[in-house]
Amino acid sequence: MRVLAAMSGGVDSAVAAARLVAQGHDVTGVHLALSKNPASYRTGARGCCSLEDSHDARRVADKLDIPFYVWDFAEEFHEAVVEDFVAEYRAGRTPNPCLRCNEKIKFAAVLDRGIALGFDAVATGHYADLRRHDDGSVTLHRAADGAKDQSYVLGMLDQTQLSHCLFPLFDVEKPVVRAEARALGFGVAKKPDSHDICFIADGDTQGFLQRYIDDAPGDIVDADGTVLGRHRGTHRYTVGQRKGLDLRVPSPSGDPRYVLSIEPVSHTVVVGPRDDLAVRRLTGIRPTWTGSPVEGAFRGRAQYRAHGAAQEATIEARDGGLLVSLDEPASGVAPGQTVVVYAGDKVLGSAVIASAA
Repeated sequence: MRVLAAMSGGVDSAVAAARLVAQGHDVTGVHLALSKNPASYRTGARGCCSLEDSHDARRVADKLDIPFYVWDFAEEFHEAVVEDFVAEYRAGRTPNPCLRCNEKIKFAAVLDRGIALGFDAVATGHYADLRRHDDGSVTLHRAADGAKDQSYVLGMLDQTQLSHCLFPLFDVEKPVVRAEARALGFGVAKKPDSHDICFIADGDTQGFLQRYIDDAPGDIVDADGTVLGRHRGTHRYTVGQRKGLDLRVPSPSGDPRYVLSIEPVSHTVVVGPRDDLAVRRLTGIRPTWTGSPVEGAFRGRAQYRAHGAAQEATIEARDGGLLVSLDEPASGVAPGQTVVVYAGDKVLGSAVIASAA
């Protein structure tokens, strides 16, 4: 099989590529240049797609003796991921750019180009389990390493995309991956995992957004509309935030207040007690299904954060959207996040959260 191995410069994608070579596939490595002005070096575990990362990926490819290319997707990434990220914050929502990147870049633009060039599949270092069935269908499941499972960020892929994907790390835990990298002599064996948002390497989301969104001051109010303070822009806040509110009026109970909702049209941030963050019903829009679309109501599990636990729920597909009724209340759910729904360990699909109550 001709396989295009996406190589980020990290240990996971390096070992994924090595496993494919060992299995006898015809592997070509590709590193995605996603930044218009890539930094020379990463800062520890922050950021990715730096020049250092591309060099690390090339060194692994050389060790594996496979062809290696750098594909420039900076323009597509900026338009589909960065601009979308800014637009979501401007609209008072909290996006997940990793899901957007998987949806629009790694498993759309890259896959399309790979197929056009004659490759049979694209492989990545994601921790997720793809199972192929006799009828030709493919199902997506959680990985063996529950602590590293990344099925959530793949929940927006459809059957056509999944049928052209390979996830070689589906059956191993992270320590084994690092041990394999050491045994192969890869310099990335001890490289820290990247985290946070890849295009905000310093971790300062507010500082990044300031470059794109002008300040629009407004009121910080409680649920009754009482003005408690002022803010310099709703993009500085997310649902569930406690720090940085700078309120001059203490709560009657003396307990801290949290951001409950954001209303960008009126430039209002609503705050209240922690208990008011609890929600049981999520509505999702623009659902995508990993297999055939699900109809009606069913019992399953719902996950709304990449590193959060899935919760038991009744899920109903109706009116072109999803209604998720959680058995137990959830806290800090924000519009713009993605809810991924499961049947056991199998991913059924996902939707963008429009509201939570």
